[in-house]
Amino acid sequence: MTDIEILYNGRCPICSAEIAAYRRQAEDADAPLRFIDLHQTDTADWGLTPEQATRRFHVRRDGKILSGFPAFLILWRELPRMRWLARLLDRPVLRQFAEFGYNRVAAPLLYWLHKRREARTG
Repeated sequence: MTDIEILYNGRCPICSAEIAAYRRQAEDADAPLRFIDLHQTDTADWGLTPEQATRRFHVRRDGKILSGFPAFLILWRELPRMRWLARLLDRPVLRQFAEFGYNRVAAPLLYWLHKRREARTG
């Protein structure tokens, strides 16, 4: 089975906490997931600038990179305790709401918080 690579922002406390929970579930389920902190890798290997990598959540499966809400669906489908959520939110109307929420609220808010943290820490 091919590993699914998860690219995340390890400097984001919210992202790190969420990834830690996913990592525990992946270990319990022996899921083929590999978690990669974008600050510990060359994002060019993903075809992304560091700025692009920071703005959204990314996964790579079979050489194909998915970003945003579709990336979460890929991740959740591999985790037994999250599969129900992937099935639920992959329905047409619910998926539209979830994508809107991620694209217009969650991703911009997390990016803004990241930039604010970086400005404070210099």
